[in-house]
Amino acid sequence: MLTGAELSASLDKLLALRKEIMQAFVDTFIMLGISTTVAIVIGGLFGVFLFLSSDRQFLQNKTLYGVLGAITNFMRAFPFVILMIAMSPFTKAIVGTGIGPIAASLVLAIAGSFYFARLVEQNLREVPSGIIEATESMGARPLTIIKVLLNEARSGLVLSVTILCISLLSFSAAAGMIGGGGLGDLAIRYGYYRYQTEVMVFIVVMLSIMVIGIQASGNWIATRLDKR
Repeated sequence: MLTGAELSASLDKLLALRKEIMQAFVDTFIMLGISTTVAIVIGGLFGVFLFLSSDRQFLQNKTLYGVLGAITNFMRAFPFVILMIAMSPFTKAIVGTGIGPIAASLVLAIAGSFYFARLVEQNLREVPSGIIEATESMGARPLTIIKVLLNEARSGLVLSVTILCISLLSFSAAAGMIGGGGLGDLAIRYGYYRYQTEVMVFIVVMLSIMVIGIQASGNWIATRLDKR
C-alpha cells in the first residue's frame, strides 16, 4: 500500500513525463489507425476470396483455396516481434526507416490482414446457405452476391473488427520492444529499464481502459446491426 508521500512522488514522475506520454498516445493511435484500416481492406478482400473459393461456393477452386489458406496460415504463425525484425529491410525500402510508428504500422497491417482474413471467412460461413441460393436463383451477379453476404454477416464482421483492433493494440505495445514507439516503447524505456513502476502501471491501466472501450463500442454497434 502506497503512502501519501509515495503516491505524490509517483504522480510527480508521471507529470514530468507528460510530453513523452502524450507522444506515446499519438504514436499508438497512428499505428492502430493505419494498421486497422489497411488490415480491414486487405484482410477483408482476402477473406472473401478464401470463402468464395472454398467448397460449394460459386468460385470453388480447391487449388486456389489451398494456396490462399496456406499463405494465411503461414503468415499467422509468425510471432509478431520476429515478423517485425524480418520485415525491417522491406519497411526501410518503403518508408525509409525500420523503426518508429509508421514502420511498425506497415508490419502491423500485414500481421492483421491475415488474421482478419480468417475472421471474415468464418463470418461468411455463418450466413445461411439458403440466402446465397436465393440470391443466385434470382440471377444476381457475383458482386451482388458478395454484397448480400457482407450485409448478412455485418454484425459478426463488426465484432471481428473489434477483435482485430484489440489484437493490433496489443501488437503495437509489443512493437515498442524493438523501436516501434508508442505506449509499449514508453513502458520498456521507463517502466522496465529505469525501474519506474508507476509508468508501467499507468500504461497497463491505460491500455486496459482502451481495450474495454473498444470492446464495448464494438458490442454496441454489433447489437444494433444484428437482425436476428
